[in-house]
Amino acid sequence: MIMNITSCILFSFLSVLLFSEITLSWSVSEDDFLSCFSHSCKSSKNVVFTRNDSSYPAILLARIDNLRFATPSTPKPLVIVTPVYESQIKAVIFCAKKSNIQIRIRDGGHDFEGQSYRANEPFLLLDLINFRSVKIDTKNAVAWIGAGLTLGELYYRISERSRTLGWNAGLWSTVGVSGFIGGGGYGMMKRKFGLAADNTLDARFIDVHGRILNRKSMGEDLFWAIRGGGISSYGIVTRWKIKLVPVPRLVTIFGVARTLEQNGSRLFQEWQTISPNFKSRDLDVRVVVDTIQSNSSSRKDKKTVRFIFQSLFLGRINRLLPIMQKSFPQLGLVRQDCVELSWIQSAPFFSNFSINTPPEILLNRSAIPRYPYKGKSSFVDQPISSKGLQGVWDRMLQLPTQVALIQYTPFGGIMNEFSESSLPFPHRPGVLYMINIGITLDNNARQRLRWINELYNYYTPFVTKNPRTAYVNYIDLDLGTGNSSYEEASVWGEMYFKNNFKRLIKVKSAVDPNNFFRHQQSIPALFI
Repeated sequence: MIMNITSCILFSFLSVLLFSEITLSWSVSEDDFLSCFSHSCKSSKNVVFTRNDSSYPAILLARIDNLRFATPSTPKPLVIVTPVYESQIKAVIFCAKKSNIQIRIRDGGHDFEGQSYRANEPFLLLDLINFRSVKIDTKNAVAWIGAGLTLGELYYRISERSRTLGWNAGLWSTVGVSGFIGGGGYGMMKRKFGLAADNTLDARFIDVHGRILNRKSMGEDLFWAIRGGGISSYGIVTRWKIKLVPVPRLVTIFGVARTLEQNGSRLFQEWQTISPNFKSRDLDVRVVVDTIQSNSSSRKDKKTVRFIFQSLFLGRINRLLPIMQKSFPQLGLVRQDCVELSWIQSAPFFSNFSINTPPEILLNRSAIPRYPYKGKSSFVDQPISSKGLQGVWDRMLQLPTQVALIQYTPFGGIMNEFSESSLPFPHRPGVLYMINIGITLDNNARQRLRWINELYNYYTPFVTKNPRTAYVNYIDLDLGTGNSSYEEASVWGEMYFKNNFKRLIKVKSAVDPNNFFRHQQSIPALFI
């Protein structure tokens, strides 16, 4: 039987008082943490793994998405804890503070810079993989979900209970739900239902003092902050309550590819203003741009740029085709390009699996290949000229094929109806689309990092300004890491959150004034 954490740790009350006066030094004891944890929570067997345990490497690597941070030189946690109960998480927080060890919190492990499983100071890894419960109320279209779930697992569990309910979250099935909500995650139904965080109703949250809070007890400021401002700056969410959204029994998907030689650049230029302004909010058409070999290319190396127009339409083909023929006839969409299937059957397609892949693939956390990569993001509020776009395609052609891609995600629809301050995620009213540049890294990593930095800089005249904005779920440490003052932290903070950054700092300063929960781009505790 798990002992109540309050009774477990009363013996250490004096140590808590002493800790509150301690400034961070490098006096860290792994043994102190292990001793404290075993005393504070008797059921610690099979949830604590040290570097001496044979299973430690496999547990650590299992949920590192970016293999750039799976190298021998990457700092490793002193201890990995995979709790089963909230009382064990409370004990981790108490003992980590007492032992002067930092905490990194991992659910899906998809953060671009590995901040959920690495640190430049002694730390332990709190892995929420065991928090994967799903309790669905189809009558009221709500669900309580564990923070350790992946999006794919959640989608599949919803589909087991209903064919006409879904959730407006992301594309990649192995992304963790908690980090996704915490960063203001978006998906292919955003133009109709907004962000996943807009449809998140409650949470079970453990703060720096070990208190378990819900929306009512934490207050609206903190609940606002953890739905887009990054959870790991404030504490630990163990469960979320979400509002499920209606989906038709059959949806339509398509993926239409065009190259430069097939007028792809012209189509993209027109897509910039067409896609955010589709009258039907059931329709979302994004574009993925990469390079391939093509015999139709006039270049000696036969490389060309490919534009893949991908869509989810919440309806059947007969309703989609007239919309496309009226709004985007240039694409030349025909019935043969489209596939009707259930919403859950469409989900593997957006995780880069073939159309006929069974939905059970969504339960496989290791189904999507992993590789080392770097990513960057920007937002666009004015169409880029054909000359400006040509400079992007020219830079894409500098690389070998299939090394880099750019994802262009349209906004519009209901996204324009939210104010910038409705959630920490401010990038909605007036935004046409988001740019996500990704590049794989190999032995030529330095050269490829220079390339992505140069392309990011090239976009400067064409993207949002004052400040230039970026997406926090595509975290980019190149934007800055200092947070000892507002002036220093605002360099990167206002790019992610604009004016919401000040409110996030106020929330942080109230709930974690000693800045225990932190990483290289966490919200700072500053009294401004």
